[in-house]
Amino acid sequence: MSDLHIRCASPSDIDTVLRFWREAAEGTSISDDRAGVARLVERDPEALLIAERDGVMAGTAIAGFDGWRCHLYRLAVHPDHRRQGVGSALLAAAEERFVGLGGRRGDAMVLDRNELAHHTWRAAGYAPEPQWSRWVKHL
Repeated sequence: MSDLHIRCASPSDIDTVLRFWREAAEGTSISDDRAGVARLVERDPEALLIAERDGVMAGTAIAGFDGWRCHLYRLAVHPDHRRQGVGSALLAAAEERFVGLGGRRGDAMVLDRNELAHHTWRAAGYAPEPQWSRWVKHL
């Protein structure tokens, strides 16, 4: 994967990331807008990881750490770059970040219906915890 470069997003990447997610990500999030991504990049400039191959965005992952838990969101790989190690490289970079911050366990938000993603997450050593459910309230 020597031609793959992983870096942190900057404010100038926001529009490109949003376009990329519309094409490569499964589902949408309430925060999939310019203000939401800008807030993320401003608050934690190292959280949004971008994988590039030959200067073209191949994948993304959000590796958020709140001081207590490590959270993974928006692992997305462009269809043209799938099954080439991009997702694995992004997860490795996220986990390296977490370890460096003192994190002890990563959790991932994975859509139940996204069975293609289930294989990716299981291959990386993640598994659902049946004793937990995600409870949300939109603010």
